[in-house]
Amino acid sequence: MTARILLVEDDQPIADNVLLALMRENLPCHHVRLASQGLALLREGGVDLAILDVGLPDGNGFELCRTLRGFSDVPVIFLTARADEIDRVVGLEMGADDYVLKPFSPRELAARVKAILRRGRLHPSPASVSASTSTASPTTLEADEDRARILCQGHPLDLSRSEYLILKTMVARPEKVFTREALMDAAGLAEASLERAIDTHIKSLRAKLAVHHVDAIRTHRGLGYSLDRARDGA
Repeated sequence: MTARILLVEDDQPIADNVLLALMRENLPCHHVRLASQGLALLREGGVDLAILDVGLPDGNGFELCRTLRGFSDVPVIFLTARADEIDRVVGLEMGADDYVLKPFSPRELAARVKAILRRGRLHPSPASVSASTSTASPTTLEADEDRARILCQGHPLDLSRSEYLILKTMVARPEKVFTREALMDAAGLAEASLERAIDTHIKSLRAKLAVHHVDAIRTHRGLGYSLDRARDGA
Protein backbone atom coordinates (compact mmCIF):
# COMPACT_ATOMS: atom_id res chain seq x y z
CA MET A 1 0.00 0.00 0.00
CA THR A 2 1.37 3.43 -0.98
CA ALA A 3 2.15 5.81 1.87
CA ARG A 4 0.06 8.95 2.23
CA ILE A 5 1.97 12.18 2.86
CA LEU A 6 0.51 15.45 4.21
CA LEU A 7 2.27 18.74 3.44
CA VAL A 8 1.30 21.83 5.44
CA GLU A 9 3.08 24.73 3.72
CA ASP A 10 1.80 28.23 2.89
CA ASP A 11 4.49 29.09 0.31
CA GLN A 12 3.01 27.82 -2.96
CA PRO A 13 6.26 27.66 -5.01
CA ILE A 14 7.93 25.60 -2.26
CA ALA A 15 4.87 23.37 -2.00
CA ASP A 16 4.81 22.84 -5.77
CA ASN A 17 8.47 21.73 -5.78
CA VAL A 18 7.91 19.34 -2.89
CA LEU A 19 4.79 17.86 -4.48
CA LEU A 20 6.65 17.31 -7.76
CA ALA A 21 9.62 15.63 -6.03
CA LEU A 22 7.33 13.31 -4.07
CA MET A 23 5.26 12.50 -7.14
CA ARG A 24 8.42 11.40 -8.95
CA GLU A 25 9.02 8.96 -6.08
CA ASN A 26 5.44 7.64 -6.33
CA LEU A 27 4.55 9.19 -2.98
CA PRO A 28 1.06 10.74 -3.05
CA CYS A 29 0.95 14.00 -1.12
CA HIS A 30 -1.99 16.15 -0.05
CA HIS A 31 -1.18 19.85 0.35
CA VAL A 32 -2.89 22.40 2.60
CA ARG A 33 -1.80 25.92 3.52
CA LEU A 34 -3.12 26.31 7.07
CA ALA A 35 -2.33 24.63 10.37
CA SER A 36 -6.05 24.23 11.09
CA GLN A 37 -6.55 22.35 7.82
CA GLY A 38 -3.59 20.10 8.52
CA LEU A 39 -4.77 19.32 12.04
CA ALA A 40 -8.25 18.41 10.78
CA LEU A 41 -6.78 15.95 8.27
CA LEU A 42 -4.41 14.47 10.84
CA ARG A 43 -7.30 13.89 13.23
CA GLU A 44 -9.11 11.98 10.49
CA GLY A 45 -6.18 9.55 10.34
CA GLY A 46 -4.73 7.73 7.35
CA VAL A 47 -1.64 9.97 7.14
CA ASP A 48 1.68 8.09 7.14
CA LEU A 49 3.98 11.11 7.40
CA ALA A 50 3.46 14.86 7.87
CA ILE A 51 5.71 17.62 6.52
CA LEU A 52 5.07 20.79 8.51
CA ASP A 53 6.23 24.33 7.85
CA VAL A 54 7.15 26.02 11.12
CA GLY A 55 5.75 29.44 10.19
CA LEU A 56 2.12 29.24 9.07
CA PRO A 57 -0.48 32.01 8.57
CA ASP A 58 -2.80 30.73 11.30
CA GLY A 59 -0.35 29.21 13.74
CA ASN A 60 2.96 27.55 14.40
CA GLY A 61 4.24 24.22 13.14
CA PHE A 62 5.70 23.46 16.57
CA GLU A 63 2.31 23.88 18.20
CA LEU A 64 0.68 21.78 15.50
CA CYS A 65 3.20 19.01 16.22
CA ARG A 66 2.60 19.33 19.97
CA THR A 67 -1.14 18.90 19.44
CA LEU A 68 -0.57 16.01 17.03
CA ARG A 69 1.56 14.15 19.59
CA GLY A 70 -1.44 14.17 21.90
CA PHE A 71 -3.25 11.67 19.69
CA SER A 72 -0.83 10.28 17.08
CA ASP A 73 2.79 9.18 16.62
CA VAL A 74 2.78 9.77 12.84
CA PRO A 75 6.32 10.76 11.71
CA VAL A 76 6.91 14.51 11.28
CA ILE A 77 9.44 16.49 9.25
CA PHE A 78 9.73 20.24 9.91
CA LEU A 79 10.45 22.75 7.15
CA THR A 80 11.82 26.06 8.38
CA ALA A 81 14.02 29.04 7.63
CA ARG A 82 15.13 29.13 11.28
CA ALA A 83 18.78 28.09 11.45
CA ASP A 84 19.29 28.44 15.22
CA GLU A 85 20.31 25.19 16.90
CA ILE A 86 17.85 25.76 19.77
CA ASP A 87 14.93 25.82 17.32
CA ARG A 88 16.10 22.55 15.79
CA VAL A 89 16.44 20.93 19.21
CA VAL A 90 13.00 22.19 20.28
CA GLY A 91 11.47 20.72 17.14
CA LEU A 92 13.08 17.33 17.69
CA GLU A 93 12.23 17.42 21.39
CA MET A 94 8.56 17.81 20.46
CA GLY A 95 8.71 14.48 18.68
CA ALA A 96 9.72 15.42 15.14
CA ASP A 97 11.70 12.88 13.13
CA ASP A 98 13.67 15.34 11.01
CA TYR A 99 14.28 19.06 10.53
CA VAL A 100 14.99 20.54 7.08
CA LEU A 101 16.30 24.09 6.67
CA LYS A 102 15.15 26.33 3.82
CA PRO A 103 16.31 26.60 1.11
CA PHE A 104 16.52 22.86 0.56
CA SER A 105 16.65 20.33 -2.23
CA PRO A 106 13.19 18.80 -2.87
CA ARG A 107 14.92 15.62 -4.02
CA GLU A 108 16.81 15.40 -0.73
CA LEU A 109 13.56 15.94 1.18
CA ALA A 110 11.94 13.13 -0.81
CA ALA A 111 14.89 10.88 0.06
CA ARG A 112 14.47 11.69 3.76
CA VAL A 113 10.75 10.94 3.54
CA LYS A 114 11.48 7.55 2.01
CA ALA A 115 14.12 6.79 4.65
CA ILE A 116 11.74 7.56 7.53
CA LEU A 117 8.94 5.52 5.98
CA ARG A 118 11.33 2.64 5.38
CA ARG A 119 12.47 2.64 9.02
CA GLY A 120 8.85 2.68 10.16
CA ARG A 121 8.17 -0.53 8.24
CA LEU A 122 11.01 -2.49 9.85
CA HIS A 123 9.82 -5.50 11.79
CA PRO A 124 10.72 -5.69 15.50
CA SER A 125 13.73 -7.87 16.23
CA PRO A 126 13.30 -11.24 17.99
CA ALA A 127 15.30 -9.82 20.92
CA SER A 128 12.86 -6.96 21.46
CA VAL A 129 9.87 -9.28 21.20
CA SER A 130 11.32 -11.65 23.77
CA ALA A 131 12.17 -8.71 26.04
CA SER A 132 8.54 -7.61 26.06
CA THR A 133 7.38 -10.98 27.33
CA SER A 134 10.35 -12.20 29.38
CA THR A 135 9.21 -10.85 32.75
CA ALA A 136 6.01 -10.04 34.56
CA SER A 137 7.56 -8.02 37.39
CA PRO A 138 5.64 -4.74 37.84
CA THR A 139 8.89 -2.93 38.71
CA THR A 140 10.54 -3.82 35.40
CA LEU A 141 10.53 -1.67 32.29
CA GLU A 142 8.57 -3.67 29.72
CA ALA A 143 8.06 -3.10 26.01
CA ASP A 144 4.49 -3.81 24.94
CA GLU A 145 5.00 -4.26 21.20
CA ASP A 146 1.34 -4.84 20.34
CA ARG A 147 0.25 -1.51 21.84
CA ALA A 148 3.47 0.35 21.00
CA ARG A 149 4.10 1.45 24.57
CA ILE A 150 6.55 1.04 27.43
CA LEU A 151 5.35 0.02 30.88
CA CYS A 152 7.15 1.27 33.96
CA GLN A 153 6.13 -0.42 37.21
CA GLY A 154 3.10 -1.64 35.28
CA HIS A 155 2.07 1.86 34.16
CA PRO A 156 2.29 3.03 30.52
CA LEU A 157 4.68 5.93 29.97
CA ASP A 158 3.54 8.98 28.00
CA LEU A 159 6.20 8.92 25.28
CA SER A 160 6.71 10.56 21.92
CA ARG A 161 7.31 8.27 18.95
CA SER A 162 11.09 8.82 19.11
CA GLU A 163 11.21 8.30 22.88
CA TYR A 164 9.28 5.05 22.55
CA LEU A 165 11.61 3.71 19.86
CA ILE A 166 14.73 4.69 21.80
CA LEU A 167 13.58 3.17 25.08
CA LYS A 168 12.22 0.04 23.38
CA THR A 169 15.64 -0.52 21.82
CA MET A 170 17.36 -0.18 25.20
CA VAL A 171 14.83 -2.38 27.01
CA ALA A 172 15.46 -5.12 24.46
CA ARG A 173 19.16 -5.29 25.38
CA PRO A 174 19.82 -4.22 28.99
CA GLU A 175 23.44 -3.32 29.80
CA LYS A 176 24.37 -2.90 26.12
CA VAL A 177 25.97 0.48 25.43
CA PHE A 178 24.27 2.13 22.46
CA THR A 179 26.05 4.89 20.57
CA ARG A 180 24.15 8.05 19.75
CA GLU A 181 24.23 7.03 16.09
CA ALA A 182 22.63 3.65 16.91
CA LEU A 183 19.87 5.30 18.93
CA MET A 184 19.28 7.88 16.19
CA ASP A 185 18.83 5.02 13.73
CA ALA A 186 16.53 3.15 16.11
CA ALA A 187 14.39 6.27 16.53
CA GLY A 188 14.19 6.82 12.78
CA LEU A 189 16.02 10.14 13.00
CA ALA A 190 17.73 11.16 9.78
CA GLU A 191 21.52 11.13 9.64
CA ALA A 192 21.54 14.91 9.24
CA SER A 193 19.75 15.40 12.57
CA LEU A 194 21.78 16.75 15.47
CA GLU A 195 23.36 14.11 17.69
CA ARG A 196 22.37 16.40 20.55
CA ALA A 197 18.77 15.47 19.78
CA ILE A 198 19.42 12.05 21.36
CA ASP A 199 20.69 13.75 24.52
CA THR A 200 17.49 15.77 24.59
CA HIS A 201 15.33 12.65 24.23
CA ILE A 202 17.35 10.87 26.95
CA LYS A 203 16.86 13.83 29.29
CA SER A 204 13.12 13.68 28.67
CA LEU A 205 13.03 9.90 29.23
CA ARG A 206 14.91 10.24 32.51
CA ALA A 207 12.39 12.81 33.72
CA LYS A 208 9.46 10.55 32.83
CA LEU A 209 11.07 7.55 34.54
CA ALA A 210 11.85 9.64 37.62
CA VAL A 211 8.11 10.15 38.16
CA HIS A 212 8.04 6.41 38.94
CA HIS A 213 11.27 6.64 41.00
CA VAL A 214 13.21 4.74 38.37
CA ASP A 215 16.77 5.77 37.48
CA ALA A 216 17.78 3.21 34.87
CA ILE A 217 19.57 5.07 32.06
CA ARG A 218 23.34 5.26 32.40
CA THR A 219 25.61 7.67 30.51
CA HIS A 220 28.89 6.33 29.14
CA ARG A 221 30.91 9.45 28.37
CA GLY A 222 32.23 9.48 24.84
CA LEU A 223 30.36 6.27 24.05
CA GLY A 224 26.60 6.56 24.52
CA TYR A 225 23.89 5.21 26.81
CA SER A 226 22.74 1.94 28.33
CA LEU A 227 19.90 0.62 30.45
CA ASP A 228 21.05 -0.46 33.91
CA ARG A 229 19.36 -3.79 34.67
CA ALA A 230 19.94 -3.37 38.42
CA ARG A 231 18.20 -0.01 38.42
CA ASP A 232 15.25 -0.88 36.20
CA GLY A 233 13.95 -3.40 38.72
CA ALA A 234 14.82 -6.56 36.76
